[in-house]
Amino acid sequence: MWGNDLMAKAYVPTLKKLYNDKISKELHQEFGYKSVMQIPRLEKIVVSIGCGDAIVNKKFLESAVQEIELITGQKAVKTKAKKSIANFKLREGMDIGAKVTLRGAYMWEFLERLIGVALPRVKDFRGINPNAFDGNGNYSLGITEQIIFPEIDYDKIERVSGMNIAVVTTAKTDQEAKSLLQKLGMPFRK
Repeated sequence: MWGNDLMAKAYVPTLKKLYNDKISKELHQEFGYKSVMQIPRLEKIVVSIGCGDAIVNKKFLESAVQEIELITGQKAVKTKAKKSIANFKLREGMDIGAKVTLRGAYMWEFLERLIGVALPRVKDFRGINPNAFDGNGNYSLGITEQIIFPEIDYDKIERVSGMNIAVVTTAKTDQEAKSLLQKLGMPFRK
């Protein structure tokens, strides 16, 4: 077990290495920070799938959980309804979605695959929305089809579903976060 820990610490994802060697220095110069700790960095990435059809058929939720686990490489957590809604036959506490929070090497690897492999596979892709920041330096991205990820086998999916990806940074403003994500290779629309 101890030998595996040494191997895990020796491996650094390519995008993280680029950030450490080049991007952090560029951001430091661009915004003129007084301390190295002020430089914005990625904190976590949250990938979530809402599955409202799970009320009728539990099989849809199970397949969504398996797909999100395949895409992220990490175990998913089922999310529950916060309150009952009679019109949708939804009861408080029912499982209606799944989410995964990625940190560390998993986060960097997922972002690299998202930017380099998945987003270019989107049909009629012209870039992502540059205005989807929340005002505190975090970016949210909606994907309409999970089949853009190469891990998903088109023949084995129950149905095509979308997912939400939230990129959480330590940036104080949206301008700093946008600069960070642009330097990491995020393809914003012009």
